[in-house]
Amino acid sequence: MRAGLFNYWALLSSSDIFRFMEKKGTRTLHHQDAITWLESSPILSASSFVTSLPDVSEFPALSLEEWKSWFSRAVSLILSRCPDEGVAIFYQTDVKREGTWVDKGYLCQNAADRAGSSLLWHKVVCRIPPGKISFGRPAYSHLLCFSKGVKAEVPRSTQDVLVSAGEATWTRGMGVDACLLACRFILSETTTRTVVDPFCGHGTVLAVANELGLDAIGVELSSKRVKKAKALQCLNFQLA
Repeated sequence: MRAGLFNYWALLSSSDIFRFMEKKGTRTLHHQDAITWLESSPILSASSFVTSLPDVSEFPALSLEEWKSWFSRAVSLILSRCPDEGVAIFYQTDVKREGTWVDKGYLCQNAADRAGSSLLWHKVVCRIPPGKISFGRPAYSHLLCFSKGVKAEVPRSTQDVLVSAGEATWTRGMGVDACLLACRFILSETTTRTVVDPFCGHGTVLAVANELGLDAIGVELSSKRVKKAKALQCLNFQLA
């Protein structure tokens, strides 16, 4: 066993380890605009979502209010394609823009309320050590889980604060530890066995899902990122 996997194995249950050793999940990539793909897709049975929506800085042609409308619509589309037996997990970092604080957690919750999805949990993921000052972006990210049919079991709660998101392939990417928490929740608390990331970037969510034996579907507009997402494996990371 590789030394870098020691803590990772400690996080897994015996059934997780069996799946890990038995097989890895399949991976499908779609080189397409996420909104277009979602609009053309039905409700994705036996699937859950784990994703991080693009920031306003990635839409230079949109005003802040126009981006907020786009963001809310994207969240609503994801929730509408998530089956009742699945969950939709969002990893989002707030922004400070035009002298205001833009709370993406609020935007996700607002869209979920309109869609009839309940918040199962809301975790804080530290981006820098607590107590330090950040300027351009807040010192933490949100990790929010919504569902129409799944209910959170209090005795099976996990930590509410992650000291780190874990290793990431790029500055906007979701850290591997946050991905692991999200995918393990899907594996243990839902009947769904496919993880969908419609804004998959370099594919960290897909790689972690596959490592746990879950199938994965990714959507990405950038052809370069699609190639990286197809190739990424958890061997690229030091899993904690």
